[in-house]
Amino acid sequence: MITKEDIQNQMIQAVETVKRTNPMAGSITNTVTINFVANAQLAVGGSAAMVYLPDEGEFLAKAGGATYINVGTLLTIYEQTLPHTAKTLHDMEKPWVLDPVAVGIGSLRTQLLQQFKEYKPSVIRGNASEIIALAGLWELDGGTDVSNVRGVDSTDSVSTAKAAAVALAKWTGGAVAVSGKTDLITDGSVIAISHGGSHFMEKITGSGCSLGGVVAVYATATSPFIAALTATAVYNLAGARAGNKVDGPGSFQVQFLDELYKATAADIGNNPFEIEEV
Repeated sequence: MITKEDIQNQMIQAVETVKRTNPMAGSITNTVTINFVANAQLAVGGSAAMVYLPDEGEFLAKAGGATYINVGTLLTIYEQTLPHTAKTLHDMEKPWVLDPVAVGIGSLRTQLLQQFKEYKPSVIRGNASEIIALAGLWELDGGTDVSNVRGVDSTDSVSTAKAAAVALAKWTGGAVAVSGKTDLITDGSVIAISHGGSHFMEKITGSGCSLGGVVAVYATATSPFIAALTATAVYNLAGARAGNKVDGPGSFQVQFLDELYKATAADIGNNPFEIEEV
């Protein structure tokens, strides 16, 4: 089993590489949170590009180091854009991050998320209810046929999604990040539990979406598991630091971006986490 020190060293290396190389990680994402996703990617050292047309999605997949796909607010054109982009990423063996927002709501969303199974996203990031529901849709262990997603909110605890997260990671050969009060990240053989954050993260829109975008930034520089854990760590670190400096969600969002920008590689690598074998 990989040691915690090895993981920390890889996290530090990923952060340093991103800050040095300014990699592009494009996004096709939730229209509610486009601005926040892009700003978070820029704050950690990446370069952002946001598109929604099919040919531009394919171009982005080819041109970027990684791509983030979020199904939060679907447009009709996404019936073409998302499968074409995901297939291009899969065929080119480019890393990509899937955020299965509100899985279980609507026929187009269900159809698209079902198609993504064969394109095996490098990282799947969602709340506990979304991870359980996606595993159910893909007929994997730990999943359920009935979605407990409430809009974009989770009604399940992170711990209840462990089996689903492991099954999804084993299927894709990548990693899964389950967001909650504590965060669970797994590659199917190792589980990391990351600590930190702030209660204000529940009071702003896009903390999860922007985390997915930041995972994609780190995925340009390291393995899916390390990318997911590094992004989660910087979010927990920046969230805790920002939450200690402000008294409301509006100022929190601004301070949070500042803390993402200021976090050093060592700070991120040393943010508290534990690991265990599956």
